[in-house]
Amino acid sequence: MSNDMELAELNEPQAPEANTPRSGRELEAVYDIPVTLSAVLGKTTMQVSQLLKLGRGAVVELDRKLGEAIDIYVNNRLVARGEVVMVDDNRLGVTMTEIVKTDRAQS
Repeated sequence: MSNDMELAELNEPQAPEANTPRSGRELEAVYDIPVTLSAVLGKTTMQVSQLLKLGRGAVVELDRKLGEAIDIYVNNRLVARGEVVMVDDNRLGVTMTEIVKTDRAQS
């Protein structure tokens, strides 16, 4: 069974869980808590000696292919995948294309 959930599935009604708040008002206490969102284009591993040889214009090959979805983390937890988009002429953003459903028991 896939751990990924398409965005359209988020709108489908789900059975309420025992600890799920019944109204948005009960969630207001957490609305102002800051979180860190990171969009990871890819990763690589290298030795310190290789890292020290990098200079301006060096290209570091990542483990992703062009056009492949990037990982979106909230507080170091993978929550979604998406695509890089241009927001302005000089700003980048991320469009979420799928939500990653994780089992809380794994944390």
